[in-house]
Amino acid sequence: MHTPTVKRTYLLWTCFLSCVSGTIQHATRQNTPPAITDPASLVLPFIGTTNGGHVFPGATLPHGMVKTGMDTDSPGNHAGYDGNSTFNATGFSQLHDSGTGGAVPLSNFKIWAFPNCTEFRHCPTSLDSRKVLRKVLPDGSPDDFASPGYFSTNLSNSMRVELTAARRTALHRYTFPLNTTEPRMLVDITNDGQRSGIDTTMTLDPMTGRVVGGASFAASFGPGRYNAFTCVDFKGEGFDLQKPTEWGAWLVDTPVLGTTNVAQIYLSFLNEAGGLLTFPPAPEGTQTKILARVGVSLVSTEQACQNAEEEIPDFDFERVHQDNRATWNDLLGRVQVDMTGVPLETAQLFYSSLYRSHISPADYTGENPKWNSSEPYYDSYYCNWDTYRTLYPLMSLHDPVVFSRIVRGMIDIQRHEGWLPECRGATAMHFIQGGSNADPILGEFFVKFNDQAESMNVSATDLYNALLADAELQPPNWNLQGRQVDLWKQLNYIPQDMFDAGGANTKQVSRTLEHAFNDFAISQVAKTMGNVEDGAKYSQRANNSFNVWNPDVVQPDRPDIQGMMQPRFANGTFNFTDPRHCSIHDPEQATCFLNAINRDGFYEGSPILYSQYAPHDTAQLLQLQGGVESFITRLDFIFNNNYFEATDEPSQQMPFMYHYANRPGLSTQRSRQVIAEFFNTSVNGLPGNDDSGAMGSYAAFYLLGLYPLPATRQFLLSSPYFPSISFFNPAFNSTTTIISNGFAGNPEDGTGGHVFVSNVTVNGEPYKSNCFLDWDVFTNGSTVELTLSEDINLTCGNGPDALPPSLSTGGYD
Repeated sequence: MHTPTVKRTYLLWTCFLSCVSGTIQHATRQNTPPAITDPASLVLPFIGTTNGGHVFPGATLPHGMVKTGMDTDSPGNHAGYDGNSTFNATGFSQLHDSGTGGAVPLSNFKIWAFPNCTEFRHCPTSLDSRKVLRKVLPDGSPDDFASPGYFSTNLSNSMRVELTAARRTALHRYTFPLNTTEPRMLVDITNDGQRSGIDTTMTLDPMTGRVVGGASFAASFGPGRYNAFTCVDFKGEGFDLQKPTEWGAWLVDTPVLGTTNVAQIYLSFLNEAGGLLTFPPAPEGTQTKILARVGVSLVSTEQACQNAEEEIPDFDFERVHQDNRATWNDLLGRVQVDMTGVPLETAQLFYSSLYRSHISPADYTGENPKWNSSEPYYDSYYCNWDTYRTLYPLMSLHDPVVFSRIVRGMIDIQRHEGWLPECRGATAMHFIQGGSNADPILGEFFVKFNDQAESMNVSATDLYNALLADAELQPPNWNLQGRQVDLWKQLNYIPQDMFDAGGANTKQVSRTLEHAFNDFAISQVAKTMGNVEDGAKYSQRANNSFNVWNPDVVQPDRPDIQGMMQPRFANGTFNFTDPRHCSIHDPEQATCFLNAINRDGFYEGSPILYSQYAPHDTAQLLQLQGGVESFITRLDFIFNNNYFEATDEPSQQMPFMYHYANRPGLSTQRSRQVIAEFFNTSVNGLPGNDDSGAMGSYAAFYLLGLYPLPATRQFLLSSPYFPSISFFNPAFNSTTTIISNGFAGNPEDGTGGHVFVSNVTVNGEPYKSNCFLDWDVFTNGSTVELTLSEDINLTCGNGPDALPPSLSTGGYD
């Protein structure tokens, strides 16, 4: 997208926002905050780049396939990069994921520059030999810089490296020291994050310096492999680069002068190979700057070259960077916040969280080697279990067109592979964590955009058929796709003692709860389509959550906390898992990670945590736990005794669950305490993996004073961290503004303050609840006004509709 077009689109939207804001009731032009026209300047990409955050800080477009960034030799370099300056740089690669676990994903096709090899054959080409420390700033941090669409670093060998990106092509700029006489550029074909490259091909052209190649690489969270290809061209910036003076393929630490094909030297089982070129330097008195244009494809080297030539024909680094930043500003600027009386760090935390919500999944359209299709293709979901709760509902508020493309891509995968994707990276299926969690993603889209689906080229029939395949057909390997449907339909829960040939017999309780919510999402789509029979059928199956509720299990040392989700045998009797299992209080210190030998019934969470997980029917959960006071007591116990796990996605709704007990003030305080304790703007500012934007979207919602209920038309409501927030939604061409009357700042520790909602109006009229907003508020372009108070004991309001809906109370009929 060219800069003028992007800027024109953004300016038109900014004008629209200003015009709408100036005419909204109860908001005058004088008190309307100025639009933030460069929200990218508030993004801090290094948040979460140390201590297991695994955040990618390099250059990419929103959902770009290419994510070009620095790779380091740290043990936790899942996104390539580590913000700890003690680790060396090893290359600048083109493909990454962000915030993942498992093995190190991607990090393919590293580029490296040598300013001063003594001679060609002595260049240290292997990953371990060539690595170099970064320069270090006075505060001990590495001399790295990043902003949306741009990354730079200064290395200790006086090389400066800058990166920017189009969708499938990266552009690098290497500035050599002034005394460089033989600038050399290396292309690494084999070294991905796992050093898994096999079946390597590489050819270089000594007349042009073009290097093409590819290899087969291992998936990072599953048993499969994928092929990837690259096409690298070099050009001088400010001077004519000329053709290479030396060239050759290299194997480990042995460059072979004059070779043009890795097949000429690839005669052993050693797995590091690529190409090396020496270029003439810039004219005397000028600094040598070499641009490397790196096209990538999952189809072929020819397509990698075509991608590069189409997307960056001019090698214009500044143009590509400006276009990229303008695209980010257009997207981020659809959510506006009033920064009056708010610390800069709070706005930085919000826009950084919003930014990370748009790194994954990646737009691989045109790069699917498995079948030909005119539909979009998105990949690197890694995994829907992490992201369905908050990432896609956040897209609903401001990015529905891209959301629709992701949905179309998922439907196309189901059409060709039989089931919707769950966990996936670079076309390879990964291991399933919960169930078929694309179901609530498709449900989220259709329940909110069913009237616009056709105009966004989403077929309601195909969407529903894809959901039914997940719900009714058991795949051969439900470790990788679909669900364990046969036992689910037979027993209405996943039993602990029955084995199917299609997958590992683990996490039965967790999968029961996920399958139930998956079916709830399908019920909502059926009801939206007017299919009453299916709506009732899948609503009943959603009630299966409570088939693993054992009312007799007691929390150790707390006999007043009784009833837990527990594993259940096929004959209907219960097994027992200690409620403390997999928590920090577990006497056995178990983890409940993905492991075929784990037979405890739970995935990444304790029984007491999962006993709070029935987001579609919290009202029934409340009754099972003994009513309002017992429900609040249990929630307080979980928080006060550190059972709450901010890194675990099923916990995300928990701070807002006091809403269902008619105590929204407690939700407001708990959610703000979560932000204060677990999120900040440092490189260590996340409580764990960002999980492909799950933590980013989660924190963004908390800062907005909202929490979504996926596949429904409701958002739980608290108070924002800003005097006002606005959402522009292109699907409706409307802006919704939430104004906090009486805003007096945010308590630093999240406790107390003038932050509790005592009254809500929509377009000047009293609203039915202080605890949630219906989707109609956002489709119509409304003005929501909150009256704030210091009274934590306020309720959701009066009337039968004040409490948030639940399935058992008829809220979703």
